[in-house]
Amino acid sequence: MKIAIYCRVSSQDQHNENQKIQLKAYAERMGYEYQIFEEKESSRKARPIKQDLLNRLRRKEFDGVLVLKLDRWGRSLSELALEIKELYDKGISFFSLRDNIDISTATGQLQFHILAAFANFERELIRERTLDGLQRAKAEGKRLGRPQGSKDKKARKKGGYYMRYIDTKQSPPLEVAIS
Repeated sequence: MKIAIYCRVSSQDQHNENQKIQLKAYAERMGYEYQIFEEKESSRKARPIKQDLLNRLRRKEFDGVLVLKLDRWGRSLSELALEIKELYDKGISFFSLRDNIDISTATGQLQFHILAAFANFERELIRERTLDGLQRAKAEGKRLGRPQGSKDKKARKKGGYYMRYIDTKQSPPLEVAIS
C-alpha cells in the first residue's frame, strides 16, 4: 500500500520531527510505502502542501493518507467531514494514528459518521445563532449588511454589461445584454 504521510505545524518556530518519527515508524511497521508531505506555518486559508496532496489523492497517486491526529488534517469538523468523505468515496484510506481512526474499517466508518453528524450539528447551530442575531439586530433598528464605504458614493454603471451564454445545442454562442 502506498500512502502519503501529512505533517503540519502552525508556525516557523515549531517543527514536524515528532510527528514524522511516529508516523514513519507506524508506516514501516505496517509495511507501507510512503512519501512525506510537510506543511510549515500554515494558515486557515493557505495550506498549499495539503492542497497539492489532496489533488494527488484525487488522481489516486496514493492509496491512503496518514496523519498523527485529526486536527493536523483539518481545522474544523466540517472541513474534516467533507474531505474525509470525499476520500472515502474515492476508495482512499484515511488513518489518524492517535485518534485510532481508519475509515477502511467498520469501526472507523462509525467514528467518521459520528464526526460528520457533529459537524452538521455545529453548522446548524451556527446558522440558528446567526439568524437569531440578525433578527434581534433588525428589531433594534440596526442597519444590516456591510457598512457604507467610499465606493458606495461613486456613481456606478448600471447597464451595458454582457453575459456570454453558451448553448451547446446552438452554434454560434448567443450573447445577451444585461440592463
